[in-house]
Amino acid sequence: MRRGVVRPFPPQDARLALALPAMALVLAGALAVAYIAGDHGSVPEAGYTASAPARPNAATVTLGRIAAAVKTDVTPVKEDQFVYVQRLARENKGAFGGRVVLGAAHKEEIWTAQKPGRAATTGWLRSSGKDAVMPGQLIPITSATPVGPGLWYPTYTWLASLPTGPDGLLEALYDQTTVEKCESEDEAVFRTIGDLLGSVIMPPEAASALYKAVARMPGTTRIPDAVDAAGRHGIAITYRDSGSATRSVLIFGKDTLAYFGSQAYFTRGAGGAGDDVLFGTDAVMQRGVADRQGDVPAKTVG
Repeated sequence: MRRGVVRPFPPQDARLALALPAMALVLAGALAVAYIAGDHGSVPEAGYTASAPARPNAATVTLGRIAAAVKTDVTPVKEDQFVYVQRLARENKGAFGGRVVLGAAHKEEIWTAQKPGRAATTGWLRSSGKDAVMPGQLIPITSATPVGPGLWYPTYTWLASLPTGPDGLLEALYDQTTVEKCESEDEAVFRTIGDLLGSVIMPPEAASALYKAVARMPGTTRIPDAVDAAGRHGIAITYRDSGSATRSVLIFGKDTLAYFGSQAYFTRGAGGAGDDVLFGTDAVMQRGVADRQGDVPAKTVG
């Protein structure tokens, strides 16, 4: 298994304590996978090999539109600031081995630090509402050992340093992404892309390249209507892999094409998407830049 990371979250030994939305979805999949799909075993690490773009279809056309619609007036985030993201999340509260029970939607606020170099504390979390983890408390996001900017610690500067060509970007993501036991490598990369979209302020070039990279992944499918945790309807892109016990869905505004949020499903073998079981969903409500952890920016973007 590759040594890799996802979002501004701590390494695996600390994820359970923080239960951040998208990572909580992955953990829930690992805990309850026996209920839905059984043990798929380890996934071969084939890595990414550059190839011709996927044949144009509804998904690739939609992703091309999204890439073209990326806003270019993004102000770079300074190294002494924090990226603020507020989202709603619903997570699986069902017992291990039992049926999936989605908890109530609760608010999550995350402040991701931007300092260069290695850090043991990469951000802060505050939850509120029913089924929130340690509601109202500002909790540091820490790791057992310091980590540098990367998928574990996605600073604006690091994102700006990523390859802007889709093949080069996909290769970097395949090299750094962790593959959970319940998912294939391709699904892990697709899920990681969703993790980034839901947790950072991204440089325009990186954002555009990310959507073009997804378009080069054969097997992506367009969903004409999907609903995020806030009840907003949008178009969606998903990736289905027979070697994965989970499936991620990325949701975008039908008119604005802005990223709305995600869904996570347990898959049931060769059955259609209608047989999959939703075990988590989230919705990005606000983004902004704060000067201190715990402060809510006066200016935010939905």
